[in-house]
Amino acid sequence: MNNYLIPANTNRGRLIFGLFRKEDLILFGVGLGISFVLLTFIPMTSTGGAVLVLAPAAISALLVAPVPYYHNILNVLKELIEFLNHRQKYVWKGWCSNYGEDGNE
Repeated sequence: MNNYLIPANTNRGRLIFGLFRKEDLILFGVGLGISFVLLTFIPMTSTGGAVLVLAPAAISALLVAPVPYYHNILNVLKELIEFLNHRQKYVWKGWCSNYGEDGNE
């Protein structure tokens, strides 16, 4: 009886905390690090200063946020850029298509 049970989320076992790749955590850490450095140099007396200090951490957190059907927002942006920068006219060359004028090619 060769019954094998394969869980649907086998890829999550290779992720850190089941959600993040190593690159995702590095990106988030760099965003937090930049925010901490800005925190020491920019005074937080105004709303603009607070937004400027928190922007790198917030942007990096949004980029690594999980999204259904994709890994995270960063992957969605990569796929969008790849789609927009490649050929948009797709030529059908399937088995039922006529390749030439007379269909003999």
